[in-house]
Amino acid sequence: MLTGGCHCGAIRYETADEAIHHSLCHCLDCRKAAGAPAVAWALAPADQVTITGDPVWYASSEHGRRGFCGVCGTGLFYTNDVIFPGQIDVQSATLDDPDAIPLQGQIQIAERIGWMGHLEQLPAFDRYPGPPEA
Repeated sequence: MLTGGCHCGAIRYETADEAIHHSLCHCLDCRKAAGAPAVAWALAPADQVTITGDPVWYASSEHGRRGFCGVCGTGLFYTNDVIFPGQIDVQSATLDDPDAIPLQGQIQIAERIGWMGHLEQLPAFDRYPGPPEA
């Protein structure tokens, strides 16, 4: 089993160590809910996910429900009984070991922010590079 949780620790979860699908989602709904350019999701059978604590659930679309920590605001879960009944998506960046499940692809790239498609062309730093030189 894999473990994870929110930023403040009020919500913890355990999930299967293999995802049905693990993808980086670029849809507008995920971006707005997370305040991030994309969200990584690991889909699991709902009966294989144990949640400790009480997530707050928000209806983000007609069938979509997002679960997050009501204390610190960390997004954690997504369900949609029309698209994947009996399953739950877990935001894989909230796993204690996010590298435990290999990423399998990107979805909803039709809604991807333009600059997200060219990240490999940008300078990369191991840590925050500090203030710009005057």
